[in-house]
Amino acid sequence: MPLVAHNRLPTFERLSREGQRLLTPERAIKQDVRPLHVGLLNMMPDAALEATERQFFRLLGSSNPISQFYVHPFTLDALPRGAAAREHVARYYTSFDLVRRQGLDALIISGANVTQPDLSQEVFWEPLAEVMAWADDNVTSTLCSCLATHAVLLARHGLQRQRLPDKRWGVFDHEVTAREHPLVAGVNTHPAVPHSRFNEVSRSQMESAGLHVLVESEVAGVQVAVSPDGFRTVFLQGHPEYDSISLLKEYKREVGRYLNQLSERYPPAPENYFDDWSIALLDEYQEHMERELAHGLDRDPAIANKPRTFPEHLLIPRLQNTWHDSGEALVGNWLGLVYQLTHRDRLKPFMDGVNRDDPLALRQ
Repeated sequence: MPLVAHNRLPTFERLSREGQRLLTPERAIKQDVRPLHVGLLNMMPDAALEATERQFFRLLGSSNPISQFYVHPFTLDALPRGAAAREHVARYYTSFDLVRRQGLDALIISGANVTQPDLSQEVFWEPLAEVMAWADDNVTSTLCSCLATHAVLLARHGLQRQRLPDKRWGVFDHEVTAREHPLVAGVNTHPAVPHSRFNEVSRSQMESAGLHVLVESEVAGVQVAVSPDGFRTVFLQGHPEYDSISLLKEYKREVGRYLNQLSERYPPAPENYFDDWSIALLDEYQEHMERELAHGLDRDPAIANKPRTFPEHLLIPRLQNTWHDSGEALVGNWLGLVYQLTHRDRLKPFMDGVNRDDPLALRQ
């Protein structure tokens, strides 16, 4: 399902360099196919904003060849942003008001950083509820990722997520438990999926609200569940959209937090992610940095702000992506169902009255 590069979002250029198949608007309008319009509500903080774009665009663009489609990223004004992120959003994102006027076939809602123990106290709570209320009445299906899953389950079903004893992060084996459901047709029956979270909603909680669990893990818990109607809302607790390096980057940030005394415990490595050689290298790095901290070098700004180089360049070539193919299959099934269930007559074309020679005009 080729992406249509309908504006100058830098993500399109990067995906093109990676070999991702993209269509120009000029070529797209000459094809006799009905496009799909997918919204991406990106609630991630500034540091992960563009990476999250790329991850979901990449997953969508490689998932299914049945149609061309447009991805329309937008965010919530209530989320705090720095100057660079505000400029990025202003230049390349659309507004929810425009999305609401023009309509979507499908919607993806990303995770978000939280600052409150109660999700209903977060700044995104009411704006997110507004988006979901609109999507329930106007979008064929909504896919919720991680924190978005927990927020929607709380708002819609009163399900409170439960705190885990330790952070659950790594790559975990799962089992497809409802193989007859079209959303998981053809998906590897034992898919691997990355997780990175401190909380979960359990199978028993979901089933008490009438949800159907499709994929789960004995260790990591539920990965895929669907709303009682079977499709209108898809809930994910893991991250099939993650790049090969996503957990590595997160681990590096957590190590940096410890070395800068922003956390008290040296972080454990993500489970089932690094090979034995990499684990040995990381153990050696940890021992070295612990010795430096023990000798008081943490009080030296040169050490605190620029610790011994993290061996990222040695680790990246050894990383194995064991989850992306299953993620592509799941998202491809989702988009295929959206395509089948979205009635042509209820779509409001994005292209009507637009100057097709100017890709930026599509955002106006």
